[in-house]
Amino acid sequence: MLRAGWVAVVAAAWVVGAASADESAGKQQQTAAPARYTFSWPLEAGTPAPRGGTTKGAPVTLDLEPSQAWKELRADGLSPQERDRRAILAMAGTYRVTFDFLEVVPFTPLEKPTSPYQSWGTEKVYVDSDDGKNISLVHILEMRIVQKDGAISEPMVTKHWRQDWQYQPTHVVEYRGRDRWQRRKLSAAESKGAWVQSVYQVDESPRYASVGRWEHSASFSSWLSAETWRPLPRREWSVRDDYQVLVGNNRHTIAPTGWIQEENNLKTVLTATREVDSSHPYIAREYGVARYERIRDADFAQADSYFDKTQQFWDQVRDEWSQIFLQQGEVTLKGPVDKLGLFHPLFEQAETIVEQGAAASAQSATVIRNALKDMGALP
Repeated sequence: MLRAGWVAVVAAAWVVGAASADESAGKQQQTAAPARYTFSWPLEAGTPAPRGGTTKGAPVTLDLEPSQAWKELRADGLSPQERDRRAILAMAGTYRVTFDFLEVVPFTPLEKPTSPYQSWGTEKVYVDSDDGKNISLVHILEMRIVQKDGAISEPMVTKHWRQDWQYQPTHVVEYRGRDRWQRRKLSAAESKGAWVQSVYQVDESPRYASVGRWEHSASFSSWLSAETWRPLPRREWSVRDDYQVLVGNNRHTIAPTGWIQEENNLKTVLTATREVDSSHPYIAREYGVARYERIRDADFAQADSYFDKTQQFWDQVRDEWSQIFLQQGEVTLKGPVDKLGLFHPLFEQAETIVEQGAAASAQSATVIRNALKDMGALP
C-alpha cells in the first residue's frame, strides 16, 4: 500500500510499543511495564511517558552476525579514503530503527520534565549512487503494524530521507535558520581528508549539512560533524514554538551488526534577523539516538519496487535543488515544507509514476519546477 504522502507525515510519530525483537532473538520478552523508560528523568514518581503513538511492529529477526560490509570495512591495506567510503556504504541494508530523544538539561524552570520522544520503523537503505568520492544513500520505510485484532497490516511504503556524502568538498549548503539555506565555500584546511554529509527531507528539499572526518578502530568506525544548524523536525514543531533551530553535533558510528546516529543539540532561540538571541539563547539541551539494527529474512519487495520505479524522478528533484544553489547561492523558503504540506505535489507525481510507469515521467520536469516555485525556491 503506497500511501506515501500520509505515511511520510505520521511515520515519525509512531512509538515503539512492545516490539518483537527480543522474541525474534529467542529471548523471553517482559510483559510488565518498565519502571523507567530507556530515556527518562530519574526515579521520582510521575516520570512522564514517551509522547507519540502506541503502535507495535510486526515480528522481525535481528541479524546478529557481523555483516559482509563490516568485514570489508575492516580489510587490511585500504587507503584512508577507501576505508571511509566502505564505512559509508556499510549503512546500506535492511534495518529495524528506533529513535529516542530526551531534553537532558532544561535551562528554564519546568513544572514537570518534558516527555521523552520514542518512535520506530523498519527501513531499507539503498545505494543510489557511488563513484568513490560521491555517495548517495536513500532511506525507504516499509512498515507493517500489529492491529487491534492481532493481524498484521498490509505494508505501508514511503520514501523517508536521503544522505549524500562527498569527499574533500569545495562547498557546503548550510541551514541558517528561519527557512533559509546558504551555500558556503570551504577552505582547503576544512576540506582536506573530510567528508560533507548532506541530509535531505522526504521531498529532497535540503535539511542540513556539515563537514566531518571519519575515525576507525578495530571496534567501530565513526564520523563526527562540526557544529550544525538544523530546522525543527516534526516531532518538535508539532508540539512547541518557543525556539527556532537545533544547533549541535551529529555522530554516525558503524558497528558489526548495524549503525547508530547520535545527536547532541541545543534548542536555540533566534531573533527575527536569524541571530542567536543573546538575552535568552537556549531553552534546553537535547540528546538523541537512532539505532539501526540489521534484520534478516525481511520482505522489502514493495520498497524495492518503489525505489526502482521512482529513483530517476527523485534524483531529478535533488539535481534541480543542486542547480538552484549553484545559481542562486542561497534559498529562503515560504516555510517548513513538511509543516505546510508543500511536498504533496512531488509525492503525488512519484505515486503516479509507480502506477503508470514511464508515460507519467514526461510531466516530471513541470511538476518539479511548479512545486519548487510554490516552496519559494524558484521565482
